[in-house]
Amino acid sequence: MKRFAALFAELDASTATTAKVAALQRYFAEAAPADAAWATYFLAGGKPRQVLPTAVLRVLACTRAGIADWLFEECYQAVGDLAETIALVLPPPARTVDLGLADWVEQRLLPLRGAAAEDQARQVAQWWDELDTAGRFLLVKLIGGGFRVGVSKLLVQRALAAGAGLDAKLVAQRMMGYTDAQRRPDAAAFAALVAPAAGSRVEGGQPYPFFLAHALDAAPAEFEARLGAAADWLVEWKYDGIRAQLVRRAGEVWIWSRGEELVTERFPEIVGAARALPDGTVLDGEIVVWKEARPAPFNLLQQRIGRKTLTRKVLADAPVAFIAYDLLESDGQDRRGEPQQQRRERLVAAVDGTALQLSPLVAAADWPDYATLRRNSRERGVEGFMLKHRAARYGSGRTKADGTWWKWKIEPLSVDAVLVYAQAGHGRRASVYTDYTFAVWNRAPADAAEAAAVLDAIGRREPAVPGALQLVPFAKAYSGLSDAEFAEVDRVIRQTTLEKFGPVRSVRPTLVFELAFEGINRSTRHKSGIAVRFPRMLRLRRDKPLHEADTLATLEALLAHPASA
Repeated sequence: MKRFAALFAELDASTATTAKVAALQRYFAEAAPADAAWATYFLAGGKPRQVLPTAVLRVLACTRAGIADWLFEECYQAVGDLAETIALVLPPPARTVDLGLADWVEQRLLPLRGAAAEDQARQVAQWWDELDTAGRFLLVKLIGGGFRVGVSKLLVQRALAAGAGLDAKLVAQRMMGYTDAQRRPDAAAFAALVAPAAGSRVEGGQPYPFFLAHALDAAPAEFEARLGAAADWLVEWKYDGIRAQLVRRAGEVWIWSRGEELVTERFPEIVGAARALPDGTVLDGEIVVWKEARPAPFNLLQQRIGRKTLTRKVLADAPVAFIAYDLLESDGQDRRGEPQQQRRERLVAAVDGTALQLSPLVAAADWPDYATLRRNSRERGVEGFMLKHRAARYGSGRTKADGTWWKWKIEPLSVDAVLVYAQAGHGRRASVYTDYTFAVWNRAPADAAEAAAVLDAIGRREPAVPGALQLVPFAKAYSGLSDAEFAEVDRVIRQTTLEKFGPVRSVRPTLVFELAFEGINRSTRHKSGIAVRFPRMLRLRRDKPLHEADTLATLEALLAHPASA
């Protein structure tokens, strides 16, 4: 545990990729295999399930430190991170225990989930007395389910490959499914990651690393010079669903999400259709809800995957389809090194005669014609185009070494919205307010004076009057601004704070932002009745007064006619 805590601190303190990889290599070379297995799991994105609510940890820390909650809150506001605050306020450890990471997880943390509340509190307090500040910080992160560190899975793969003398692509392939919640990492699993390459092959339900596309940000007039002739590319619609691999081996079917989660049981109709595929077949594609001969909005798919039980009604209301757009394996042979055109021909043959859908190719004379077709994307329920060079091989991750896929997405929808709530960020932004909640007017203010009266009422903390002019929250966003802009907004938030609700501050509305998002749908879960997909901040609208911010009617118009935005 101490060694992993030291690694965590070293990774968090460094911004240099080479330094992070070197630190990872040192750790993996020195750690016991079982410890290395769990470290790989956490560093590669495996999420520890929350053992204790953070509120319980906070109360326990106050008791152990002998301080009042208000003082803890002041410390928390200054530090910006709950785990760090707890680690700092606790008294010095009474003893030290040198347990490895695997022992901590398997002998202590996992059994803690089923213990009685008083036993949980007693155990955690005892463990705090055995750890230094760095160890306590890490322990709270693991117990609270909030572990995250500034390394990518790619860096972990690079470090493992360098230490074992392997190709990083082979390590990436072996790591597919490693962080799935249904598997427990152990010494044998780690040994398999770094085993010699001779005789290595994919078996059972293991998927391949996903090949990721790059965003195409050039104007269509530049495509010919940048990409070459349109005839050199396979062009398909870009669907808004769940990226997945369909694995058919050994008489069984497995479905893996891009997040490396095994989701087979959630999509029985796809499993049934996949049984018509020959053994030794792996397809890449998109899972979408398919209704009335077209893809349905993503929120309908979200509602389905959030259900624990798939009733007949759920299956009928949200029927899913697997739209296949690449073939990675056929006849038990890895086809990723073959050209895109050849894989496409194999894909057509594999899908023929099954209930799986084939992603159609879109034909046009040249790039300007494709640009014209792309304008109708939202009407078709898609996000734009995918461009795949006919000679491209199927790579690993977001690389151009094996060829290139481009995603040519339509322009996002956008509105001008008002900042009404704020929360501190994470990591290096833990002491800066970067996570914002935005609102629009329920109707257009008659003038600046009417809007100002509402703002004054908010400042006096008066509740909104039903039917009267008010600001209605509809979206949260935390990305899109520079560090300097976040610092500027943070100062305004601290100056205009009205109330504090734990880590959240309500503010007197003073700032308008242009907010972009990929999609918009109705939602019964939100007060506004509307939910947006992937919201982000485009810019701070210093030029726009608050009474000119957009309204619910603006969002309703986007719901009715998204293609015209």
